[in-house]
Amino acid sequence: MATGIIPRPESVTELPTTFRIDAETVIGASAECRRTAELLAARLRASTGHGIPVVVGPPADSATISLSTSPGLVESAYTVVVEESGVRLTGGDPAGAFHATQTFLQLCPPQVFRRVLLGGVDWTIGGIRVADRPRFGWRGMLVDVARHFFGRNAIFKLVDALALHHMNVLHLHLTDDQGWRVQIDRYPELTRVGSWREFSTADSQYIRPEGAPPVRDHAPHNGYFTKEDLREIVAYAADRFVTVVPEIDLPGHSQAAIAAYPELGNVSGPLDVWTDWGVSRHVLNVEESTMRFYEHVLDEVLEIFPGPFVHIGGDEVPTDEWRTSAAAQARIRQLGLRDESELQGWVTDRFATFLEKRGRRAVGWDEILDHRVPVRTVVMSWRGTAGGIAAARAGHDVVMTPDSETYLYHPQTDDRGEQPLAAEPPVTLRQVYDYDPIPPGLAPSDGARILGAQCQMWTEFVVSERQMHQLVFPRFCAFAEAVWRTGPGDFDDFSDRLAAHAARLHALDIDGFERRPSPGPTESTRFRPAP
Repeated sequence: MATGIIPRPESVTELPTTFRIDAETVIGASAECRRTAELLAARLRASTGHGIPVVVGPPADSATISLSTSPGLVESAYTVVVEESGVRLTGGDPAGAFHATQTFLQLCPPQVFRRVLLGGVDWTIGGIRVADRPRFGWRGMLVDVARHFFGRNAIFKLVDALALHHMNVLHLHLTDDQGWRVQIDRYPELTRVGSWREFSTADSQYIRPEGAPPVRDHAPHNGYFTKEDLREIVAYAADRFVTVVPEIDLPGHSQAAIAAYPELGNVSGPLDVWTDWGVSRHVLNVEESTMRFYEHVLDEVLEIFPGPFVHIGGDEVPTDEWRTSAAAQARIRQLGLRDESELQGWVTDRFATFLEKRGRRAVGWDEILDHRVPVRTVVMSWRGTAGGIAAARAGHDVVMTPDSETYLYHPQTDDRGEQPLAAEPPVTLRQVYDYDPIPPGLAPSDGARILGAQCQMWTEFVVSERQMHQLVFPRFCAFAEAVWRTGPGDFDDFSDRLAAHAARLHALDIDGFERRPSPGPTESTRFRPAP
């Protein structure tokens, strides 16, 4: 495909004509597409130097780029038509119209993604007709800001990348053992204490010699989002039709909260925010005061995030402390439960029900299937596909997140010398590209419950935005195509399109394509940005 569009559209027809962006270019938009038209105009003004006015209302004769919706297209579908007379960007709904603008920008020279006019750019665009639609409604990415904190500008850049690739969910992992990153007015110690740790582990438990202590980096780490920060992120994402899903992990992965408020834990005496990776054995206690504490936390989270989904974790919950806790054992007897496993199920059920009463839907990792959970709870299947299959068959909506295909904190190749420290084993570009969120053998009625999929960027080993990009890209591009395309993939064709696409991402200050030079056209060296 000469245009190098990613994700690849369902239908592309090149036309024997051209269109030029110049001083006469005007964007005409229907009222519901006004904000999208303004964003498109702002992008074109900065890079082309032309005024690009926006006219809102009925089609104007002066408009050379038109932006509208059509009932003849399905939700999130779009068409792009570029002819000498003008450009028509049409969506089945406002989201589809926005997707049309992102494909149109990919038809422009890559300098369109720069913030200022550089000069010497030919803004002529080849004639083309594109028709496209998504396969799945949930096309997302998780960013872990709890292990290592990344501020608003890094998140804005990722939202731009999501939008460019027609992805529509940003999952923010805001709390964990190693950090609490969301301001809660009622409980200020969560960020005053929970967002700061004295140092971090600088090696990986996957390759650490048995019995050896962790390697420390001797660098204090801190940072959190104020409510105003998060509202800005939510608004920025909403303009680009990306929904932000917050995650408040419980009852495990909670040591940072316990460090801030020791009464939430099961042991006497204070704990520090955890400085190692892996799974802390310290979990929340199950006293009523702790349940109310987290209900208050979630009340404030709901004020920040208006989206329909709130993630409550539920993964990797060691129950050792509950087994030796007189209070936890008394709670088990009081509730008529059999054991600590059922106690975890009670915690998940409580918060899922709490959210449901407030008009939201809980999301949890697939461990929640081991316990009772309301059927409206969405399950993320990360330990392979078995959890997703079981959840769909039990009537749950499912988001597929299997670690073997979607965990981008794994290295991209076997050559560790060319990549940042990462988890094991490698997850290659081809593995991600070939991924199909519908597991084989799933009945069509159950497959309909697969909302989609998302890729995960955990940050135990990622200490900078640059390292994040080195791990995420170009696999992010492959994942975007895997969850968008309605037809079969073509990896060779995708590889060719990446060459053009790399220049676009570089203009957005996103680089993950360069690899250490090596002899031969291996997967690790093939994808280099155009000069």
